[in-house]
Amino acid sequence: MPIKNVVVNCTDVQRSVEFYTTFLELRPVGEPTAERAVLDAVTATVELRAVGNGREQSTWSPDDLQKGFRHIGFKVDRIDERAGVLKDAGVEFKLDPLDAEGNVRICFFYDPDGTLLEMIQGDLQYAEILDADGVARERALGVPARPRFDHVAVTIEDRDATAAHYHERHGFDFIGTIEQPHDVRGFHIGYLKGGDTVLEVFTYDVPKTSRDPQLDVAGFAYAELAGDPADLLGLPVAISPDGTKVYVDPDGFTYAVGSGA
Repeated sequence: MPIKNVVVNCTDVQRSVEFYTTFLELRPVGEPTAERAVLDAVTATVELRAVGNGREQSTWSPDDLQKGFRHIGFKVDRIDERAGVLKDAGVEFKLDPLDAEGNVRICFFYDPDGTLLEMIQGDLQYAEILDADGVARERALGVPARPRFDHVAVTIEDRDATAAHYHERHGFDFIGTIEQPHDVRGFHIGYLKGGDTVLEVFTYDVPKTSRDPQLDVAGFAYAELAGDPADLLGLPVAISPDGTKVYVDPDGFTYAVGSGA
């Protein structure tokens, strides 16, 4: 069962629509309004919602040692060309394009309200394949004709506990891992696949920090997954400004359940 929708709060919906449609070729679903827009990203939707608070009021940190949401990833072609267009437009980058572990090329940059985004080019060559069929299905998606939603990344405490949580409640399965041998923090990445989408989970051998959910400030708000709310009894709950019940997993990652936008 895949990630169906990713909700991103923004201070100016029209500005964010222009950003995502121009630089990531996402396509509006219906007519955007000043309060909300839904954009098609091939394998999922990105939903932009208006909030009055600015980036400076968020407690989210770009330090990956902070547990919970880290970034939204898109598979692309021509990553260097796309990054050049972003740079020419003055978009802020966290990491310029480079060749990364797993034989992929990646870069990181921020949307207008500070949500961290990643572009990835190429098929991951996993250090360890845990589900050969899942990897084959991933590679069968091929090179996208336009940027395709691929994953949401989260930092977690315990890989086995996270795997059990998302497998039992949402049908995600680990398909492979990547190691970062040059990172002195002991950085390991696992890939939980649901449908054509992925939860990319970061673990570290050093202490991590936590933050409380913030659903009413600019930036990533929550993901929407398929599932049954009855399976989530006992999880902490937060309520979004529009009244959506949002669950908080043990690492502070926020998600709702349903069919998406």
